[in-house]
Amino acid sequence: MDRSGDDRARAAPLTLVQAAALTPDAVLAALGGAPEGLSDAEAARRLAEHGRNALRVHDVRAWTIFLRQLDNPILLLLVAAALTSLLVGQSTDALLVLAIMTLSVVLGFVNEYRSARTVAALRAQVRHTAIALRGGRSERVAVTDLVPGDVVRLAVGDVVPADMRLLAADGLELDEAVLTGESLPVVKTAAALAPDTGRGPLELPSCAFMGTVVRAGSGRALVVGTGPDTALGGIAASLGEHAGETGFQRGLRQFSGLLIRVTAALTISIFAINGLLGRPLLESALFALAIAVGLAPQLLPAIVTISLARGAALLAQHEVVVKRLIAIEDLGNVATLFTDKTGTLTEGSVRFAGALDGAGSDAPDVLGLGLLCGDVVVEGGKAVGGNQLDLALWEAGGGAARPPDGVRVAAAPFDYERQRMSVVADVGGERLLIVKGAPEAVLERCASVDPAARAALDAQFAAGARVVAVGTRAAPGMAAVSADDERDLTLAGFLSFADPPKADARAALQRLAKLDVEVKLVTGDNGRVAETVCAALGIPVHGTLTGAELEALDDAALRAAVERTTIFARVTPEQKARVIRAGRAGGETVGFLGDGVNDAVALHAADVGISVEGASDVAKDAADIVLTTKSLALLAEGIVQGRRIFANTIKYVLMATSSNFGNMFSAAGASLFLSFLPMLPTQILLNNFLYDVGELTIPTDNVDEEMLERPARWDIDLIQRFMRLFGPISSAFDFVTFGVMLWVFHAGPALFRSGWFVESLATQALVVFVIRTRRVPFWRSRPSRPLLATTLAVVAIGAALPYSPAAHLLGFTPLPWDFFLILAAMIAVYLVLVELGKAWFFRAAAQPPRTREHRRARRIARRAARWHAWHPLPRR
Repeated sequence: MDRSGDDRARAAPLTLVQAAALTPDAVLAALGGAPEGLSDAEAARRLAEHGRNALRVHDVRAWTIFLRQLDNPILLLLVAAALTSLLVGQSTDALLVLAIMTLSVVLGFVNEYRSARTVAALRAQVRHTAIALRGGRSERVAVTDLVPGDVVRLAVGDVVPADMRLLAADGLELDEAVLTGESLPVVKTAAALAPDTGRGPLELPSCAFMGTVVRAGSGRALVVGTGPDTALGGIAASLGEHAGETGFQRGLRQFSGLLIRVTAALTISIFAINGLLGRPLLESALFALAIAVGLAPQLLPAIVTISLARGAALLAQHEVVVKRLIAIEDLGNVATLFTDKTGTLTEGSVRFAGALDGAGSDAPDVLGLGLLCGDVVVEGGKAVGGNQLDLALWEAGGGAARPPDGVRVAAAPFDYERQRMSVVADVGGERLLIVKGAPEAVLERCASVDPAARAALDAQFAAGARVVAVGTRAAPGMAAVSADDERDLTLAGFLSFADPPKADARAALQRLAKLDVEVKLVTGDNGRVAETVCAALGIPVHGTLTGAELEALDDAALRAAVERTTIFARVTPEQKARVIRAGRAGGETVGFLGDGVNDAVALHAADVGISVEGASDVAKDAADIVLTTKSLALLAEGIVQGRRIFANTIKYVLMATSSNFGNMFSAAGASLFLSFLPMLPTQILLNNFLYDVGELTIPTDNVDEEMLERPARWDIDLIQRFMRLFGPISSAFDFVTFGVMLWVFHAGPALFRSGWFVESLATQALVVFVIRTRRVPFWRSRPSRPLLATTLAVVAIGAALPYSPAAHLLGFTPLPWDFFLILAAMIAVYLVLVELGKAWFFRAAAQPPRTREHRRARRIARRAARWHAWHPLPRR
């Protein structure tokens, strides 16, 4: 009977603890599996039965997004106030407030829902695979398609794709920190666990858990649990779901704190003043609450989300997939980019260049030794797994995974700490220990090294070649091998690999330099090779630091060294992370581009982790952004897009805070001398709603080139100073409007409110064309067509409302035609004044900050100048 056939009986459920107590053969039988794997038909049947192997499906749920719109304290207060108005008989006001707030909720929901769908579609593009046995064949299978009973191969760098019972383990060590928090790897074995040992569900040496990482060795394992039925599924919704606060999120939080302080102070003051003036408490409360809403840029989250989603969609067109939306902003703010060398600065298509003996002469037999001491998974004459260097050797050997005269007996797999692997093999009737790895790591284990060999190695490094050293020694009777056996070697020779610089790398580096992004190399390769590549690409090298030198530095010394070092060579995974953390300690936003399992820790440590589609699963899991092609040109485009999004977000913040603050300050001031409220609460809400709708197209706006030249970041002090300057300018024109309405048109409450509503909406909407750029608007910087159209449409709607059928309901009355002539003149003067103020403000902002000592020195200098003016020195 074919145990992997479609007619197999349905396997009974099996827990991981039960599987750990069974022998490999028994657990295969219990799950209805077979050593050769499941058939395709059976795998499809089980997939339909158990569902996809995913902890969380990143689908978009409309109801959760809708509920998120209601999670707004101001909104809830307004609803409560509207209901109170309804109870006391002011039904019209209550219904208007509810209608405006409903429109705001619907608008926010529609935009966020569309953005969420965009992000979900992008996340679906990032795929993880595993090598599984299906019908006796090794093939790459999407991790989400794995089912209980699948047999999977595990190798260094793999993320364990499910909860699994090991069938075979060869020096296998797993990093289980994601589950246990322990940093040390755990040694695994295929032996059955003795019953009644009292071990916990995460203390099973014969099992591998979903989300853990293979740090050393290799193995073969049987899938027992998938998706939510795994240990990880019971602990977290997904790996890395709770990311730390980014620089952009920190800026948003600080900005929100500023608004809360200003809003609270102004709202409480207005309510108290109106109460002291004897106005109805409910009316005063509604007015104060409306002022609070008017001050708050309600659609800031929507503006940010729309900007990010639009940026993510544009980046996807440039082959950049964004996994975590907020990372786009931080990508734009990257000041230092740490990157590996292979595939980024070089072609990445490593090819075997030659085998040399210790004297630098051709030595074909060294290639055979390298093939024996390698790991390539071959199926049907095709390589389906293995690292780049071993795959290049396999191709150079004519597709032979092993030389015909060599038989492997045992192996100690490669790991990134010792940078070597070794095998025991019978070669030509002799049993040898063969060690292959980084030249420095192999040479230190050799009994002696001829100076000619070091000279040959230096020549290869100077030529920019990647080099692997091979050492051997006789091992009669040896049937197992460990790292301790890698000693007293004789150097057999070197394996040289070519990886030339990318043709487009120089142009990409030049663009990054223009963007004021400093590029530093963090590589496991030799420093001489990295220096050669940098010289070929025109990267100025200010210093090279090796892993051994880095290990001797404390954190403070490393921070200083990072600032003056360009290349970090022969570094371990933890050393890479230390370098990244040291770079961040300087206060700059740091990005890291990596694709290997040895890059995962550094990807987590960076502000922005960047990987590629062909990277190891653990690297893609750790990354915020995934490039479909490993290219600095793509990354430069992503940085530009991030800066464009940040610039448009700041435009909205500056406009909303300055104009809203000015208008609400005007409302507070007017309420002191008017016998009626200067604007009804519903009118304030409608004004704010229309203004925000007009600004929803800011994410489409054009951005001046100078705004993209260097990293930007939140500057709360600049926002406060901007608000203090332009808020009063806006408020001054509001008071001019008050004077016009009272003394020119002798307006009553309805006419006064109508005139100020139209003026307020027009000035705060049209000022976008001035504030959106530091250049002269329209002449040297043009807005996008959507922004132009929506802004003018909002102004037109505001001007038409007093004449609409809903005017009486909203508390408006038609305005005299000559009001619009005066309004046009006021708007023109207002925009010119704002343009002059903007030029002065940003010119002053470009100057160095004036400290107390600086101001004191200027005062002393002015006094000295005045003294010399009145007491000139005598002439000689």
